[in-house]
Amino acid sequence: MYYLSMIFFQVVAPILLLLVLGGVIQKRFQFNLKALSNLVTFCLMPAAIFLNIYETEVDAAVLGKILLYLFTFIFSLMLISNLLVKILRLEGAKAAVFKNSIVLMNSGNYGLPVSQMVFSTQPLGTAIQIITIVVQNLTTYTYGLYNLIATSKKGLDILRDIIKLPIVHALILGSVMNYFNIPLPQFVSIPLNHVADSFIAIALITLGAQLAKIKMKTLFNKMLYLSCFGRLILGPAVAMVLIYLFRFDGIVAQSLLIASSFPTSRNSSSLALEYDVEPDLAAQTVLVTTIVSCLTVTIVIYMARLLYPV
Repeated sequence: MYYLSMIFFQVVAPILLLLVLGGVIQKRFQFNLKALSNLVTFCLMPAAIFLNIYETEVDAAVLGKILLYLFTFIFSLMLISNLLVKILRLEGAKAAVFKNSIVLMNSGNYGLPVSQMVFSTQPLGTAIQIITIVVQNLTTYTYGLYNLIATSKKGLDILRDIIKLPIVHALILGSVMNYFNIPLPQFVSIPLNHVADSFIAIALITLGAQLAKIKMKTLFNKMLYLSCFGRLILGPAVAMVLIYLFRFDGIVAQSLLIASSFPTSRNSSSLALEYDVEPDLAAQTVLVTTIVSCLTVTIVIYMARLLYPV
């Protein structure tokens, strides 16, 4: 019960409040959601991603094995999501949103606060979550973007669209500057931090504005429940198998299992809105998985501490 209340009031409740705020403002002022989406995708998101990668510091001794695990974990989820798409006979936009809902996790504004709370006295646990965020960003803006763009474009057109995105430039630039330890001038870092700090709030308010247009009856959708099952149940189950195969234990095993349990990425909804690929379904998936995760993440945290004692 302690973990349940802490996760709800420190992580889920703030997210829900911003969603409600976005819904209330949308009902009153009827914002142009496409313009808000452009602001998030082409300005706020690149700044947040650049700083996230640029400022990440990880012990090289554990980095290689953890990266191999994370890419194996994500590839396993891709295979599972593609299998479920074939079983459910989903096509086009619905298939793209469904696959993204299982593979892409909210490792940043949900996962990082949870890890900081659980591993407050063990920095390695939080460091592993930061690695997970970086890998998830890479997955979101490669695999996730490809899924969405491929619903309306083919071949080189997809590659051109991805290369043009400032998100991709931010990933590359942040990685290069991090690797070569290139200092960021203060006159650049100050406004960049201001822009990045506004990303979470505006992205969640935009998501809330999307949700304000959704009718309650559309929430009774089997795809939503299957997305919940895939993201919140199958994700941790796959992680447990891989943790055993990679022979992780202690804090590393705890952190990796907990990192596998977070709800569908908020960014998957932002990108679906930007490219007009089932944006309502994507927004619903983020909302429902976030609410249900209040219970499932609590259970996974309990299991992690029970299975992998320090």
